[in-house]
Amino acid sequence: MKLVFSHGMESGPRGYKINRLALVAERHNLDVESIDYTDTKDADVRVDRLVSVLKQEPEPVILLGSSMGGYASVVASESVQTHAMFLLAPALYMPGFGKQEYASRSPHIEIVHGWADDVVPVDNVIRYARKTACCLHILSEDHSLNGSIEMIESLFDAFLVKVLSS
Repeated sequence: MKLVFSHGMESGPRGYKINRLALVAERHNLDVESIDYTDTKDADVRVDRLVSVLKQEPEPVILLGSSMGGYASVVASESVQTHAMFLLAPALYMPGFGKQEYASRSPHIEIVHGWADDVVPVDNVIRYARKTACCLHILSEDHSLNGSIEMIESLFDAFLVKVLSS
């Protein structure tokens, strides 16, 4: 199975979080692909790019999305079959983004967000988590979540154990 990572607006395809979480995924024998969105800050262009990549995959994938990449993952999962999504501070219900309501078909969704996130309000992810009845971890963190990477690695590892056995 493959893990497809979508980075946030100010990050890149080989940023701190994906480098750390890719090691976790590789321990579970997942191939890891990290899409480069650095040429655009348009969230919906990123969605189109992700959908294009996912349509070439022969089987459902696991999506890992951070911030705007979380938005791209959620919206893409509406039209392309995904096995699971692990989202880090996903930029949901944000002004100016094309989609404001979400209907993911992914059977496994887990979110990590920060109480002190000043980019994506925590209420936005609580709203989505309530709607999807997914697992939501809210940490004493800001938007980057970088101060809790060890905890996120543990959460991601446990998530992969669960979804790869289903």
